[in-house]
Amino acid sequence: MKKDYQKTMYACFVGYIVQAIVNNFVPLLFLTFQSAYGIPLSKITFLVTFNFGLQLVIDFVSAGFIDKIGYRISIVAAHIFAAAGLVSLVILPDLFADPFTGLLIAVMIYALGGGLLEVLVSPIVEACPSDNKESAMSLLHSFYCWGHVGVVLLSTIFFTVFGIKNWKIAAACWAVIPFLNAIFFTRVPIANLIEEGETGLTIKELLMNKIFWLMVLLMVCAGASEQAVSQWASALAEKELGITKTLGDLLGPMVFAIMMGLSRTLYGRMGERIPIQKAILGSGVLCVASYLLISLSGLPALGLIGCGICGFSVGIFWPGVFSVSSAAIRRGGTMMFAFLALAGDLGCSMGPTVVGRISGLAGDNLKSGILAAVVFPVLLISGIAWQMLGEKRSFADSGK
Repeated sequence: MKKDYQKTMYACFVGYIVQAIVNNFVPLLFLTFQSAYGIPLSKITFLVTFNFGLQLVIDFVSAGFIDKIGYRISIVAAHIFAAAGLVSLVILPDLFADPFTGLLIAVMIYALGGGLLEVLVSPIVEACPSDNKESAMSLLHSFYCWGHVGVVLLSTIFFTVFGIKNWKIAAACWAVIPFLNAIFFTRVPIANLIEEGETGLTIKELLMNKIFWLMVLLMVCAGASEQAVSQWASALAEKELGITKTLGDLLGPMVFAIMMGLSRTLYGRMGERIPIQKAILGSGVLCVASYLLISLSGLPALGLIGCGICGFSVGIFWPGVFSVSSAAIRRGGTMMFAFLALAGDLGCSMGPTVVGRISGLAGDNLKSGILAAVVFPVLLISGIAWQMLGEKRSFADSGK
């Protein structure tokens, strides 16, 4: 990779850390908001729903304007929104008679940044000149995992040392990262995803592409396979091991995020040795095995090990499908990445919902819900195998 574009990669890595900050910092403060502002917990948890819901909207509408205003303006704006939203958490709740209104506005501001980051960072990295784009994409997405781990650990250490009452200082400190990266993005080179002389596919052309709809299905399954276990890992650890919520958060989601980040980092470093489709296929089989271990094992410790294996197995899914899509659909452009991000987010919502609904029907048995959700990695395996078979047929036909 050209030296200047290496700086672009670094900026993108930090961009995904920023997205991890805006998605994972506020949930650490739910009980603090409840006690400090007297807001019911049911309203506070709506902040997460609102955040991801608005990011879904941004995924959908951004395809129509990002190419018009350009990557640089869009990515700088995304970081400014993220920084402004975190600073607004400190200021706005005290300015409104109802502090929840201030919190909601702050979340809305940084959700705009989070949604734009999700759509922009991957195509910017895909456009960078590199020898192995699949490895670069996997390494990029590992930084969301490491950002998640860092936000939880560093915030927990801060609250332990300085007290939870100083959470506003922590929020302001986290806001420095997107602010500085916004400045960095004004200086680094940004390549065009569509080669010079070509035009991107129109919405009609994209929607008429059969491979695109297969990639959409794979992204839905990727998001669902990941979050079906991740979102319930804490509750599973608490219930199965009989431990406190704090330990449950550390042994559940934290282990999951670390293992997911590890798999992405490993493929980012050694991906040139394994074709991305085979990596997804093998990871899918491992994911099914982890689901069965979690849901069918009678030993709590094995179930927790299954959560870690699941985190490792799903790590390659999201960035892998992005890479496969980019290779299979030429001129897909930003629009394709935006719709794939939307599909992935829908899967992230669908997976935990299926687990929750089935668990409720089974008498609040989480294992039954996770067993039912095994349909998502099974569909993903089937879809990537069908795509690989289709490529082989096309290659064979072209040789005749």
